[in-house]
Amino acid sequence: MPEIQLLRPDHAPALLVFERENRAYFAASIPDRGDDYFARFDEVHRARLAEQAEGICYFHVLVDAAGEVLGRINLVDVADGSADLGYRIAERATGRGLATSAVREICRLAAGSYGLTTLRAAARVDNAASRAVLTRTGFTVTGKTVLSGRPGLTYLRRLGEDGAR
Repeated sequence: MPEIQLLRPDHAPALLVFERENRAYFAASIPDRGDDYFARFDEVHRARLAEQAEGICYFHVLVDAAGEVLGRINLVDVADGSADLGYRIAERATGRGLATSAVREICRLAAGSYGLTTLRAAARVDNAASRAVLTRTGFTVTGKTVLSGRPGLTYLRRLGEDGAR
């Protein structure tokens, strides 16, 4: 079973492969990172690690036994006991419940290790898979939004419910 790991410097090569291989797949349902992200990947990676060290964000990778990155699951804009949740799973790893299990685990980590009480998320209306993951993991719809020019929904999850302590 893949393992969630807090982002480290040595994840950079596998993470870059993951992002490049799945770029078009991700861009179909979430905002594209843009060419600059890939051109400056090492700098961006170091900046993410610095944000993590400051407690502003917690970046995680979902890694298989061979060290290949199968997904990312992040908590960003951490403040006042809450954070925004974001995740992406490699195209070849979809349909196996990895996103659902990763979101459940990150809810436990958020409450237990990071002391968070609330997570927010958003998904485009046309991203049925992501909306299903959020619903299965205890998030409830709180409103509407626009993501990449398309209609989306906002979600909220209060931690400490359903074992996320």
